[in-house]
Amino acid sequence: MSVWLTDPVRRLRLVGMAEGVSYLLLLGIAVPLKHLAGIPEPVMVVGWAHGVLFMVFCVCLLIAKVAADLTWSLAILVFIAAVLPFGPFVVDSRLRRTDTKNRFEAMGRGSIIENCKD
Repeated sequence: MSVWLTDPVRRLRLVGMAEGVSYLLLLGIAVPLKHLAGIPEPVMVVGWAHGVLFMVFCVCLLIAKVAADLTWSLAILVFIAAVLPFGPFVVDSRLRRTDTKNRFEAMGRGSIIENCKD
């Protein structure tokens, strides 16, 4: 199985990217089609997909909080970013740093910062 699916922070990042893309599709394509062209179907389809992805994202965030021991401030920041356009893409770099730090500590090498001081 892929490490992207087994590691909770990487899974959160992957689902966050999908949720962010679905949100941008909803706001940038589906909603204008509904209001400017009178075509409501894309909002139903993309809105449904975005809703499911957002719920999966929330579950993945909770799992990552517990399994990867994310701080409450980071978990709240990630949640707030998920409800803002482009938010998941901005906060992904913070999650990537957390993911890298957790992998180094799991290998028994300490944090990256400690390794750079040597």
